[in-house]
Amino acid sequence: MDVRPKTEINRTQAVPLEQLADNKSLSKSEKLEEVSRQFEAVLLRQILGSARKTVFKSKVNEDSLSSGIYQDMVTSQLADSISQSGSFGLARSLQSQLQHQLKADAPKPDKS
Repeated sequence: MDVRPKTEINRTQAVPLEQLADNKSLSKSEKLEEVSRQFEAVLLRQILGSARKTVFKSKVNEDSLSSGIYQDMVTSQLADSISQSGSFGLARSLQSQLQHQLKADAPKPDKS
């Protein structure tokens, strides 16, 4: 049995959101997948940022400008990692709903 690590590269990871719609090398499905994933990451940043605010202040976690920037970077990376892993599931659900809506809104072929 040949068991190799998954080395598939996601082509959409390097595409900024503002350039995603005009990208001709990606299919609609890939664009929907990336938009859904990025929306999930934004939502996760909000959730994780709000959760971090409830932590009690102490000398261990001082509230300085540099620690605030570092914590924001950690929160952003954590949200992106969770989103890319697919374990949260919101992006998958959103993508499924958007694909279903696109299929319903697609023009029907004329049978004349």
